[in-house]
Amino acid sequence: MLIHTHSGLRWIVLILIVASVFNAFSKWRFGKSYRKTDKLLNLFAMIFFHIQFLVGVILYFVSNKVQFGSQTMSNSMLRFFTVEHILMMTLAFILITMGRKRAESAEHDSTKHRRYFIWYGIVILIVLASIPWPFRTELSANWF
Repeated sequence: MLIHTHSGLRWIVLILIVASVFNAFSKWRFGKSYRKTDKLLNLFAMIFFHIQFLVGVILYFVSNKVQFGSQTMSNSMLRFFTVEHILMMTLAFILITMGRKRAESAEHDSTKHRRYFIWYGIVILIVLASIPWPFRTELSANWF
């Protein structure tokens, strides 16, 4: 059940972060003001990522795909779920939190949009590279 929550929530997180990145880029490039709707979109992207991360941390401690043993590093699936996925998502968690703090502290609207574009853009790249996509056959993952 928890894995399905984590897998399904991934789509909401991806949509929100991608929407934030595109929104920030377009408003930065066209010199638009930073509005309450922008703030809410960026906030919800971060909140849903935090929820997703929390579910992932819980899953990390109960999943049979996470094992600490002599075979962990030689088995690509075990290595991915035990080491790579958690490290990259922790990095993304830190960056989305820092990025929001840095963007919101900017005085000018264009600077806020630019900072969101850069920080959330980096986060989405890390997240996309760290998801166990079904086409990565060695990970035995599903779309949901």
